[in-house]
Amino acid sequence: MERLGNHLLAELFNCDEKCLNNLEWIENALLGAAKISRLTVINHFFHEFSPYGISGVVIIAQSHLTIHTWPEYGYAAVDIFTCCERDVRKSIDYLKEAFSAERALVYELQRGVLPEAVQGKGVPRVVPGI
Repeated sequence: MERLGNHLLAELFNCDEKCLNNLEWIENALLGAAKISRLTVINHFFHEFSPYGISGVVIIAQSHLTIHTWPEYGYAAVDIFTCCERDVRKSIDYLKEAFSAERALVYELQRGVLPEAVQGKGVPRVVPGI
């Protein structure tokens, strides 16, 4: 079976809370993560919450990178979804270092596993209510 994309979900623990609450730092880190994996940045947007925490998205030609931070817990949740064959785990390593994370858990999902559509045998069945 073929897939349309890969989705990495990363949980970064025991990060430097000052980095996680610095909008410019977060923006530069996510843009740097895109660059290190040779992803094509289209646009980006970041929002700083009060009293702390930042959410952001980097739209790339290959899909997106997102982040949400909880500085008070030293935690960041990062998603990297791509529809290309690039080593985006380098991006996770880059972010782990940028935030001085002591530990990271990374989950990888294959997205769009649609054997019928990919192989030209028709449209996948949609199940109502799911």
